[in-house]
Amino acid sequence: MSSEVTAFSKAYDLTIWTAERVSRFPRSYNLTVGQRMVNTLLDVQERLVEAHYSKEKRALLRGVNLLLERLRVLVRLSKDLHCLSLSQYEYAAREINETGRLVGGWIRQQGARA
Repeated sequence: MSSEVTAFSKAYDLTIWTAERVSRFPRSYNLTVGQRMVNTLLDVQERLVEAHYSKEKRALLRGVNLLLERLRVLVRLSKDLHCLSLSQYEYAAREINETGRLVGGWIRQQGARA
């Protein structure tokens, strides 16, 4: 399976998982940190789709990496605010890292084609 399909699938699954967790956040954090997490993941998915169809894949994929870094901060903040348990934080961190590895592979693949 290609890195691009797997990266999109991983981000999609993480978006669903995150949206389900955010719906259980305390109201004061759901509308701030929680929604930013979900919106960041939706932005990741949009950029992955754009990269699939674009000739400028590398720039878009670098943007995905930046979004994943932002997401890491938001997930950590959610854990520190006690919105996510330690095990939920660990799961999210692993999934974000795996998505980042897949995006990195896609970027390297584009370099080989250039």
